[in-house]
Amino acid sequence: MIVKLSALLLVILCQASIADAQERIRIAWAGASPANAAIWVLQEKKLLQKYGVEPEIISISASPIVLQTLLAGEIDVSAISVTTLVSSRLAGADTVMILGIVRTFVDHIISQQNITAADQLKGKIGGVNRIGSTSDMGLRFALRRLNIDPEKDAKIITAGGNPERFAALTKGVINFTIMPEPFVRQALQLGFRHLFDIGSLKIPFWWNGVLTREAIVKAKRPLLLKFTRAMIEATHFNKTHKEEAKAIWGKYLRITDGEALERAWQTYTAAYPDNLLPTPEGVKTLLDDMAPRDPKAASADARRYVDASLVQEVEATGFVKQLYKR
Repeated sequence: MIVKLSALLLVILCQASIADAQERIRIAWAGASPANAAIWVLQEKKLLQKYGVEPEIISISASPIVLQTLLAGEIDVSAISVTTLVSSRLAGADTVMILGIVRTFVDHIISQQNITAADQLKGKIGGVNRIGSTSDMGLRFALRRLNIDPEKDAKIITAGGNPERFAALTKGVINFTIMPEPFVRQALQLGFRHLFDIGSLKIPFWWNGVLTREAIVKAKRPLLLKFTRAMIEATHFNKTHKEEAKAIWGKYLRITDGEALERAWQTYTAAYPDNLLPTPEGVKTLLDDMAPRDPKAASADARRYVDASLVQEVEATGFVKQLYKR
């Protein structure tokens, strides 16, 4: 009996020792969007565990709260847009993008049925989830490319999340909005019109990326290298295992509509870089847009907003080429 108890105690102690030996990383993501699909796969396929890393993955309701959590030292990395990166860094934070996830806008302009062409948006009211958000930036960029001045030719207001904007379109409170897949299909089913694919403009813009702090890169570089490998592997999985990936996406998006998931998969996987290299061009687009209104943005160097060294170090091992069999 004593021998059995001793053996059991030894097993428990060994398990505890292994658990303690594992490195830990705290990851946050905001918003139910396939922009976060690499993190979902990371979790579902336990990709970090094979590198000896135990992740703590949390979903937070909004990007500003994610940023606060990062700056407070409560998380190590976060999936978030370039708008949050730029605003925080201009305010003096040491935030930096280490992975580029979605390299351009993946949104669409949705309108009331009586609007049949983009030039008819002049004099109309557009709705976004929040002024200053990525969707707000995307809509303004798109309108300018369509020769519509968002400050003079149209009015853009805060109209809330997707359900609130659908309701506002129905009531005529707004005449058009911006929406990514897989929600475009829902808009069509509700009788609204798909007016324009903003992604077709191919504007360099980090719609989503992984942010951390420069202090964390210095303090936890070996850990972040493992995280980088796992995220590249998760992205490869999303691109090459379509049906299984869509099943995971459906779970997190709470969507069972196969056509909606297919449209989302086609859109987002085309926007994922294979190597997740964070390039400064996707930051410069936003800085250039802000420059006339913000002297700090005008003098900012986009290259200082990204740290590509983690991806470059992983790439140098041949890891990405091996994944994609190049």
